[in-house]
Amino acid sequence: MSEVSDPIFAKIAAQYDRVNRVLSFGQERKWRAFGIRQLSQGSVLDLGCGTGDTDFEGRTVIGIDPVIEMLALSPVVAKAGAVGEALPFRDASFDAVFSAYVFRNLTSVDATLEEMHRVLKPGAAAVVIGLSRPINPVLRFIHRVGTAIVLPLVGLVFARAPKEYWYLHKSLDTLPPPERLFVGRRLDYETHWRNGVFGFVYGVRLRKPE
Repeated sequence: MSEVSDPIFAKIAAQYDRVNRVLSFGQERKWRAFGIRQLSQGSVLDLGCGTGDTDFEGRTVIGIDPVIEMLALSPVVAKAGAVGEALPFRDASFDAVFSAYVFRNLTSVDATLEEMHRVLKPGAAAVVIGLSRPINPVLRFIHRVGTAIVLPLVGLVFARAPKEYWYLHKSLDTLPPPERLFVGRRLDYETHWRNGVFGFVYGVRLRKPE
């Protein structure tokens, strides 16, 4: 993951889910649920599972996260401290991979996608949910100004961590939009969706070829 972001998430672990509800206007769980419905049944790797605040609808889940403070809050039984760039699992171990709000914090997107490809069974799918800026330049500018003001303010009020949520504002500029980020990978780029709520959310389904 990242030496920069890991200490930040360690500090805000206890308030993380509550602040997510506030920033997403209560929609964040619906976005996760929509992503889960794009996956088949069976074993799922929750990559960057954090506090384990995802309903996998009866699937067998193994969660990994590098932030021990987040893992300690997770109700998931099978969990481990690990990073996406070096997954501690055998080839073709999982029927699905799920990752929510993680990719902008990775040390290497390329290495993580390669590892996801390795641990997925042939024909299996992965879903990535994340935050990004709007594509339109004018909306992108407005969005950047808005997050610079709102995110540290919400962090201050609800988590007493304005600097940590300033990091979230900056992290939104670290990756290109999903239309560019996931094209041309070993995992086939299948679908994406966008939700224009203030935190600009995208979802992508990727599939490992048979």
